[in-house]
Amino acid sequence: MIVTIQPSRVAGPMWAPASKSSMQRACAASLLRKGLTVLHNPGHSHDDLAAIDTIQKLGAKISQKENVLEIQSLGVHPVSANINCGESGLGVRMFTPIAALSDLPLHIEGEGSLRNRPLGFFDEIFPKLGIKIASQNGRLPLSIQGPLKPASITVDGSLSSQFLTGLLMAFAATGASGEVITVDNLKSKPYIDLTLNVLGKFGWNVTHEDHRTFHFGQPTPANGTLHYTVEGDWSGGAFLLVAGAIAGNVEVSGLDPKSTQADKAILWALNAAGANIHVFDDRIIVMDGPLTPFTFDATDCPDLFPPLVALAAYADGTSEIHGVYRLAHKESDRATALTQEFAKLGIRIEVDGDLMRVDGGTGVKGGWTHSHNDHRIAMACAVAALGADGPVVIEEAQAINKSYTDFYDNLRRWGVPVDEKS
Repeated sequence: MIVTIQPSRVAGPMWAPASKSSMQRACAASLLRKGLTVLHNPGHSHDDLAAIDTIQKLGAKISQKENVLEIQSLGVHPVSANINCGESGLGVRMFTPIAALSDLPLHIEGEGSLRNRPLGFFDEIFPKLGIKIASQNGRLPLSIQGPLKPASITVDGSLSSQFLTGLLMAFAATGASGEVITVDNLKSKPYIDLTLNVLGKFGWNVTHEDHRTFHFGQPTPANGTLHYTVEGDWSGGAFLLVAGAIAGNVEVSGLDPKSTQADKAILWALNAAGANIHVFDDRIIVMDGPLTPFTFDATDCPDLFPPLVALAAYADGTSEIHGVYRLAHKESDRATALTQEFAKLGIRIEVDGDLMRVDGGTGVKGGWTHSHNDHRIAMACAVAALGADGPVVIEEAQAINKSYTDFYDNLRRWGVPVDEKS
């Protein structure tokens, strides 16, 4: 699909999309918890739908109602030997240890760029937990057979915290008590805080010491129906907030300022850039105005790089964003994708090791861009288009469906002319 975004001001209220980070973790916890769970404000992105499909294949029964998802589960009891995680990095890294709670041989597959993401972590760790595994040189597809047997282990947290999320959930579900998971060089700690928050809401007691050692306490017995509301998504919401800072007067609801989501740090970046922003418990108001160059460390929130680059393009000077090495194994090599696509819009980006420099304030040009089949690259180009000197065209623009299916429709609700062609 090809989408053309016309330069435009944005104005009015908007509700942030449901967080796929929260939604996917809630799906996993609902599978592991025995009984009925009701998820309110469920997401419907491609990653969310892949998570729903996965827990169904692992034994959960699903009933979809208006803005509610009912999940009935007796734990992990696979009804299919083939699990497909779509293009979700969190999905494959979180659900593979959970699937390994079963003693049945299972086949784990994925699509698109997920097939090229490194999963050698499982080759190293699973044998220590009694799990048989065969991979394609540390990549999909995987063949596994449990059951997982908790043991005290040390893991490397430098590539992604998502592996740890899966282990924490799987260990908790086994009733682990004396076992300890020790983590070296953990990145994206806020995402682990989100995992622990979800586990706590579902009755499991998992604690940590300085995000270094993780311990498993006595769980709270599951009684009756559990209700859980999926948070609004700070990752997708970041694009809405940046759009307001660039070209409008917007009011975004559904984002919890007390959230443990890592991408809540967009508030810090907007303030650092001098954005006109007002944060309330139930809404965030952002208005456009002069923006100043900023310095930001995105090591623990690498998904913010695309909206930060769009923001920096309109800051009058050179902004610096740290954490580039976290970008290589996303849906695209995001450092390269951002450099290439924003160059087409007249914005110079320089990557120096772990540092990205964005020369802003030179004027964003209209142009023809490509999403690299990456949802966040597509949204970054669309937001950057709002203040450009001409229309911005985005090829493979349907990539947004991975996380924010309603993104273009929401821009239209704000009055942005958006033209879609198949």
